[in-house]
Amino acid sequence: MSHPVARTAEHVSAGHPDKFCDQVADRILDEVYKLAGEDVEVRRGVRSAIECLAKDNLLIVTGEMKYSNEVKANLDIIELARGVWKRTGYGDDPEVLTVVDHLRSQSVDIAHGTGSGTDTGGAGDQGIMVGYATAENPEMMPDEWLKAQQICWRLHELRTSGELPWLRSDCKTQVSLLADGSVSSVIVAAQHDDSVDSEVVDAAVLQHAVGPVVGDLPRDRVTINGTGRFVIGGPTGDAGVVGRKIVVDAYGPRVPVGGGAYSGKDSTKVDRSAAYMARHIAKAVVGHKIGGATECTVKLAYGIGKKQPEMVTAVTGSGEDVSGWVKEKFPDLSPTFIIDSLGLLKPQGWSYFQSASYGHYGRDIFPWEKIANV
Repeated sequence: MSHPVARTAEHVSAGHPDKFCDQVADRILDEVYKLAGEDVEVRRGVRSAIECLAKDNLLIVTGEMKYSNEVKANLDIIELARGVWKRTGYGDDPEVLTVVDHLRSQSVDIAHGTGSGTDTGGAGDQGIMVGYATAENPEMMPDEWLKAQQICWRLHELRTSGELPWLRSDCKTQVSLLADGSVSSVIVAAQHDDSVDSEVVDAAVLQHAVGPVVGDLPRDRVTINGTGRFVIGGPTGDAGVVGRKIVVDAYGPRVPVGGGAYSGKDSTKVDRSAAYMARHIAKAVVGHKIGGATECTVKLAYGIGKKQPEMVTAVTGSGEDVSGWVKEKFPDLSPTFIIDSLGLLKPQGWSYFQSASYGHYGRDIFPWEKIANV
């Protein structure tokens, strides 16, 4: 008797138009921190909530930021966006990208609040952030998400290395698993040059990207470019918006989505910083096998301007509540503590730009991926 399909997840490449927008937003954030200088206390005053919309060769950059006049004088949004355009693989001439810079100042109400606010260490918004970890692979990510991500990453490597030079930067993948954890099906949309036959694309993607990740599947379980062609991609094929791939950014649909988008937001925005901390805590629970955990879901809820969460819960895959252990080992979950303990103001060996494609979790370059020594 066959096993039913149990779970499915998708992934998208750095060349997907939504990911292009995420990368522009985070590239701007990286540059603002760089221009603010090495003093952490100066960087602490930066506020960022950047939104981008891309269609064809038009990019609108908007949202709210707060930084010094010196940073403002040296911040070239157009140059940064065009640099991401070229790096993403949309073309060698970034001058074709028209950029509308409509960034504005952050509301003073958020900064000061009523008795508290981001300037005194409070959360930049309300929300519920979800963190997750599982022991089913070394990356501690859901298997279906990881396999979809790995196929996407393989396509990226095949294109950028020149091994398959006709590949283009936009792609989507989707992996379904059976109840026993084996792969049921794989779907790939791989953008390619117009001159390449679909049979060549099909055979090469199957051999070089799908096979190395999921093994030898029956051919009828793998779909590559289901419409036959995928030549028009990126923002020419579809509009892109910041934050539209938050399920891809996190853990896939197996895990509930809590807060909003990550990219373009500074660390006072708990949508980002507390989500990273929730992942850090979940990995600690699973890594230290608290309550025998092989799986853990952590939820942190904040109120705008508040320094500590309104709710802290941690539940293992077997349903055991380990919230007490979390509260004992992580008694301070204020944005300031999270920012400082994870080094979010002064990235070392990583950048926010890197987090904007191929997932915010599951890669050990990020400090929230380290298992806490508690």
